[in-house]
Amino acid sequence: MVWIGLSGYVYQHWKGAFYPEGLAQRRWLGYCGQFFQSLELNGTFYSLKSPSIFRRWRSEVPQDFLFAVKGSRYITHQLKLRHHQQALANFCASGVLALGRQMGPWLWQIPEVLRFDPERMETFLAGLPRTTGGAAELAEHHDARIQDPLCECEADLPLRHCFEVRHPSFGDERFYDLLRRYQVAFVWADTAGRFFWGEEVTTDWVYVRLHGSQQLYVSRYSDAELDRWAARIDEWRRRALDVYVYFDNDGLGHAPYDALRLRQRVEGIGEVPEIPEGFRGRV
Repeated sequence: MVWIGLSGYVYQHWKGAFYPEGLAQRRWLGYCGQFFQSLELNGTFYSLKSPSIFRRWRSEVPQDFLFAVKGSRYITHQLKLRHHQQALANFCASGVLALGRQMGPWLWQIPEVLRFDPERMETFLAGLPRTTGGAAELAEHHDARIQDPLCECEADLPLRHCFEVRHPSFGDERFYDLLRRYQVAFVWADTAGRFFWGEEVTTDWVYVRLHGSQQLYVSRYSDAELDRWAARIDEWRRRALDVYVYFDNDGLGHAPYDALRLRQRVEGIGEVPEIPEGFRGRV
């Protein structure tokens, strides 16, 4: 399977470009569901949500739509993966299990200041839930900060995790070996050369984040660049690997159009619209 989508969807500066003028924000997710099979939930990175929010998100898209869930920055950026057990239990209880069969991988984005520490990384990997049932068990240990906990799942399903790292110290075979041992994916993250780049396949699926190849979060992907990504995806598919690709070059509104252009190459969808002339976006 191949899923191609967006890193988030609540971008006010896409109004008048990807989102038609007059389309209410409450309808943006459903609009994305007409064009894409998946997207990353960035809001879960910034704060804990509630079961009702996850249920609403799920209700607004087709039943085969998949949500990748970005792990809490409190765990990754503030705790820096240490003493995380309570925070992880709270994250599991926050309502994420309401996504049910439409829950995709959990993305853990590591801050650029965090260096590779084998002991810290293995402790964190060992504590991650491997199934939704395991996440429900962890959720039972939530604390009073969770006002409306959800500690059950509709089915016990496999749960995938992936890591986007940014410090060059992660270019270490010990790190890749840990990911392979725990069946966790290494994120291929194109960051215009700003952060660490690696090309490792550590499990039976691949996760790609395209932040922009020339300017971080801004630049458009060229036809040649998308051709190369399409060729990589074809190679991964021939190896029977699942592939998730998310575009995060949102600053000038290129993300949805580039995602559609890649879908056109990979899946043969029809003609792709262009960004309206004169649209400036936000840098």
